[in-house]
Amino acid sequence: DFTAALADIYEHSPWVAEAALQRRPFARLKDLHEAMRAALLTADDARKRAVLNAHPDLAGRLAVRGELTAESTTEQASAGLDKCSPDEFRRFTELNDAYRRKFPFPFIMAVKGRSRAEILGAFERRIHHDEATEFAAALQEVHKIALLRLRDL
Repeated sequence: DFTAALADIYEHSPWVAEAALQRRPFARLKDLHEAMRAALLTADDARKRAVLNAHPDLAGRLAVRGELTAESTTEQASAGLDKCSPDEFRRFTELNDAYRRKFPFPFIMAVKGRSRAEILGAFERRIHHDEATEFAAALQEVHKIALLRLRDL
């Protein structure tokens, strides 16, 4: 039940919840988040990369087709990514494509409560990172997303 309830805290990665379960009990939400964070941080790079690759592109094709998880749909909508102008959508598409050419994972940002301009600005800054720096940044954003999702339970 625990794993099923927390399966998508880390996008399409129920193994994170399962690994965190071994670290119980959790006195506070912060403790649960830290256990889940530690599970991912102690995983090998291939497993970390798989978690990153489980995330959808922001304002991407899956969103247009309505194929995001409920959590991703809500998060992207909270940032207004479902209301992009044609020019904004074109810019997101260009950046997603350029980012995917440079890095072997999608651009990830905890977008809840952020504006489209903030997200595009972060995208435009981070695309210039080297792979190791961006890998670390993407993992930090995944942990932020997880904490926000836990708080929403």
